[in-house]
Amino acid sequence: MAPVRAPFRIPYTSPLPAPRIIPASASTASGAIAALVEFLDPASHRTSVGSDGRGRALLLTGAGISVASGLADYRGTKGTYTLNKTYRPIYYNEFCENHEARKRYWARSFLGWTSLLKAKPNAGHEAVRRLGQLGIVDSVITQNVDSFHPKAHPSLPTIELHGYLRTLTCLTCKSSYDRNHFQTDLARLNPTWAAFLQEMLAMGALDTENPDERRQRGLKSNPDGDVDIPGAPYTTFRYPACPTCLEKGEKGEKGVAIDEDGAWKEGGVGGVLKPSVVMFGESIPAERKNAAEQAVNYASRVLVIGSSLATYSAWRLVKHAKELGMPIGILNIGGVRGEDTFFADVPENTGKRAVRCSESADVVLPEVVKALEGRTR
Repeated sequence: MAPVRAPFRIPYTSPLPAPRIIPASASTASGAIAALVEFLDPASHRTSVGSDGRGRALLLTGAGISVASGLADYRGTKGTYTLNKTYRPIYYNEFCENHEARKRYWARSFLGWTSLLKAKPNAGHEAVRRLGQLGIVDSVITQNVDSFHPKAHPSLPTIELHGYLRTLTCLTCKSSYDRNHFQTDLARLNPTWAAFLQEMLAMGALDTENPDERRQRGLKSNPDGDVDIPGAPYTTFRYPACPTCLEKGEKGEKGVAIDEDGAWKEGGVGGVLKPSVVMFGESIPAERKNAAEQAVNYASRVLVIGSSLATYSAWRLVKHAKELGMPIGILNIGGVRGEDTFFADVPENTGKRAVRCSESADVVLPEVVKALEGRTR
């Protein structure tokens, strides 16, 4: 059965308009650092709307902050949508309803998981941790599903807006299952694929996220631990059923159907494990959505890092901050959805009320931290 064609449109896969740098001096790395320092310095925001007097900032991060960790992004100059025009992520209804679509998803995830597991938080994430320790940043909202933020700064609250890949959730019983354990299950059920993965690891084919190098080896790299092999026999791939459902429920027509090796098969009811991420076409859980809105309400200003705000779930949070009269800052290489409206009433200034720069977070944020440490001593 062919995958169900989803009716949803992937937003902003074409390049967004180039940004207007604010202030003009932020067109250089040193100027961007100076502007970000003034924007984040609590002394500049004692009376900001939404502040409790401490002038703390909220950070909203996207895939761009994880590029320095070796992960692909979506809409950057070397992003998946930029270089791979045929790429389309799986949609929620496809995953829930289509066995063949799940086979393809899990085969690609099986090959990409090792690279994602090896990747670590980078200097940008570490700078965020230090901003929290300095009392400059109060919380983080991230669109990323790589869990780098909670790893880098477990004491600084992080709302993972779109979920995370580190666990799976059963669509039937809602129990969680560790992704590493799931990887072991996939290897057991798919020995030929497991041997191929070991071959790819041995030849270093998965050691780079450079799309040109991967294409030379017959691979396509996509965000979120996804590796595509054009022409691969995805229909042969098998994946396990939810172990909790198997333990507590019946098997067969009234319960979960599995083959002789324990792989999920059609004919039963439920037991499908889904990554704990919000897929295209799926709603963000209400509790998480409300928590993100409250984080914006509590902040004195919002700094967007490494996100084009192409997804509505992130864009609306910045729009809400703007409506509350908060200063908005954006640190992102390339254009950002609707940024002209965020800065329409902002004069060319020194960075106190707004900042827009197009630099790498892992390069400038550590320098911003150094400067702010000097001010807080």
